[in-house]
Amino acid sequence: MQKKTELITNKDGSIFHLNLLPGDISDKIIIVGDPGRVDMLASMLHDIRVRKENREFRTVTGTYDNSEITIISSGIGTDNIDILINELDALVNIDLSTGLCKEDPVSLTFVRIGTSGGLRADIPAGSCVLAETAIGFDGLLHFYEGYDWILDTGLADTLAEFLEWPDTLSYPYAVNADKELVELFKNENFSKGITISAPGFYAPQGRRLRLETFDNEINSKLSEFSFRGRVISNYEMESSAIYGLSALLGHKALTICLVIGNRVTGEFIQDYKPLMSELALKVFKIL
Repeated sequence: MQKKTELITNKDGSIFHLNLLPGDISDKIIIVGDPGRVDMLASMLHDIRVRKENREFRTVTGTYDNSEITIISSGIGTDNIDILINELDALVNIDLSTGLCKEDPVSLTFVRIGTSGGLRADIPAGSCVLAETAIGFDGLLHFYEGYDWILDTGLADTLAEFLEWPDTLSYPYAVNADKELVELFKNENFSKGITISAPGFYAPQGRRLRLETFDNEINSKLSEFSFRGRVISNYEMESSAIYGLSALLGHKALTICLVIGNRVTGEFIQDYKPLMSELALKVFKIL
């Protein structure tokens, strides 16, 4: 039996941070960062049977075209993803009353719909990028055992050498999206590439306000990098952890991001909500 400090539940038996019970979620889960975006996307669903929230985690489960879908917000960053993926997995694969793992693991499908910053001039603001691979600058996966088999080490090593990666930072790790999900969305007009998951919004993404970055040329270097015909498309802050934890736990994961700002050209879309709604509708129809 798990220690109470390992698998924490609330008085009603729900999982600690998400405040959800095992029956509250579908096996198809849309992840968004902004809690406000949950309500925006939930307006496309009908027969909504779950509305719950705690902190930045807001959840709605309903039906789209006879298929049940859960929409949940993660907040910002891979630290939140660590909570989100582990607790969603616990809802379906652990008996919350005993802490024992179930004999037959359940595989969930995660699709993150997010915003991002483009790193190439040929991916203008308003484009949608399907992340075939996520490279984590965050270090989260290094805290888990047994992840070597899921990594694209050749890509990560080549990038680290190209960037002259300093020993003071966590070593980059690269994880591929689920192949079945990539195939499912292959006919959509999405750009495909490598996504960088940064552990922050400012210096970790090459932004300078009052503090200097460790490498003022990192964005131009990233835009020039290629590996076996693959290029780096954009920055965001969650996908490396989603891909890594999902692969370790036996779930399927994919990220599709709307580029709202291009870091090369400086182009920025102020009102991007209509474009996010269009992207979400495409994802709903395909799932």
